[in-house]
Amino acid sequence: MKLSVIVLLAIAALIIFAFYGMYVSLIQKKNKVMEAFSSISVQLKKRYDLIPNILTLAGKFMEHEKSLMEEVTKLRTQAISLPEDINNVGKKLELDSQIRSKMGQIMVAVENYPQLKSDQTMVHAMQTYNEVEEHIAAARRFYNSAVLELNNAVEIFPSSIVAGMVGVHRQEFFKVDEAETKPVNAANYLK
Repeated sequence: MKLSVIVLLAIAALIIFAFYGMYVSLIQKKNKVMEAFSSISVQLKKRYDLIPNILTLAGKFMEHEKSLMEEVTKLRTQAISLPEDINNVGKKLELDSQIRSKMGQIMVAVENYPQLKSDQTMVHAMQTYNEVEEHIAAARRFYNSAVLELNNAVEIFPSSIVAGMVGVHRQEFFKVDEAETKPVNAANYLK
């Protein structure tokens, strides 16, 4: 009788330790996703801080693109006002995509203004913007990697059971809009 009690206690302890191990792993993966999203947010903040400078410089020369600059300003304001929360990832990524698209249009339009293209402050701002975009791309790759690990843990048995019990859910991957995968025709932006 004593041996069977010891065996049952050992099995119960093993199950508890396995449950705890899966719980810890899920929480670590969830926190890694939050860290990765925070890295994207830091890079986006750099972009948001740079946008007004670029728009101010460009605005001096590019009267025809005034509505485009107003759209970027509006999107930037929406993105900045969105709380930094894992629940806002989808909305934040959607706004990011729209801003990136509009800023791409502005950068193409700059090519149409020789005096703006040769302005050293604008050249420096554009170079800085490109560097920030590269940092954002790296942060997105890190985020998607963290999301993949979390989603695998949330979907694969037996950790899927633990995930359901503790409320850990799948997260969205960063996805590129379909329009961004098509080749850019600069003629569409030059008027």
